[in-house]
Amino acid sequence: MKARLRTVRLALAEPLRISRSTMTARDAVWLTVEHDGLSGHGEAVTSVYYGLDTDTLVRHLTAVDLGRHADPESALDALRHGEATTPGTPPAVTAAVESALLDLAGRRADTPVHRLLGSPAPPAAATARTLGITAPAHAAAEARRLAARGFRTVKVKAGSPDPEDDVRRVRAVRDAAPGVRLLLDPNGAWTARQAEALLPRFAELGVEAVEQPLAPGDPEALAALAARSPLPVIADEDAVGLDDVRRLAGRVHGVNVKLAKCGGVHAALRIAEAIEGSGTELMLGCLTASTLGLAPAVHLADRARWADLDGHLLLAHDPWTGIGGADGTVRASGRPGLGIEEVGTRADLA
Repeated sequence: MKARLRTVRLALAEPLRISRSTMTARDAVWLTVEHDGLSGHGEAVTSVYYGLDTDTLVRHLTAVDLGRHADPESALDALRHGEATTPGTPPAVTAAVESALLDLAGRRADTPVHRLLGSPAPPAAATARTLGITAPAHAAAEARRLAARGFRTVKVKAGSPDPEDDVRRVRAVRDAAPGVRLLLDPNGAWTARQAEALLPRFAELGVEAVEQPLAPGDPEALAALAARSPLPVIADEDAVGLDDVRRLAGRVHGVNVKLAKCGGVHAALRIAEAIEGSGTELMLGCLTASTLGLAPAVHLADRARWADLDGHLLLAHDPWTGIGGADGTVRASGRPGLGIEEVGTRADLA
């Protein structure tokens, strides 16, 4: 097998402000793995929070030696046993390599990835659409537009310096789109005292659940808050990998699993198995990325209570297509592999 890399810039349609930063673009590194005339693709995106710049991603992706494996199936097996990567390989890199191998394996077998993972029908899920920290009037206009297009869930970012700004934004969204489900995400911006004061108010506004209200690093505090919260509490930054999730299973209401955070599809499946029956439910999330980066998670979408798979919808131009989402629903197709193609090229769907 041969591998090649390409780096691209993914510009957002508008700046996305969250409690700790404002983002206007991400760099992405695309991995293409070729074997017997077929190609499989994966994507890793940069992240300041996770300490991943372009050079770091390229260095780690280059270090993955796929050429010593006879085919993608044997490479996938080695990857799942930790034999294809070196210690310290970022989970985002592992996820991108797995994506490319799954895509290639599916194309070789003329089978979509979701069938390789045990789901006979193409998964589909109503995805949340994220609204950043912005003026209430702008948030309301966006929520109204999204509801008209078919979105049934809106996720509102919180964590403004003045918490009343967050309350006003959520109230404006609720008034503008009374029929949508609301999720709230402060990205760890609140103290426990602030959270206890604010969560009842957001519950009154009809917020369905809150992600990572407290600063990450103290999962015991998050679990204690969840025990007395009037809203379901979903761990995100405190639930990076399997060990984190095991500590929180049964103690928070949900965990936000991002493939770039946990290490890919099979790592996500292990997490889903670990929380089964615990009372903690699965949320599938994402970083801002293209359809290529989102597609593997969409093939798992039928396993989650909450889907937040809108990263490709935040882009000014998505260079890949194949999972939809503009109408509020992301869908895996029945085509081989990930079922996606680069815009402006012919799909390699042999």
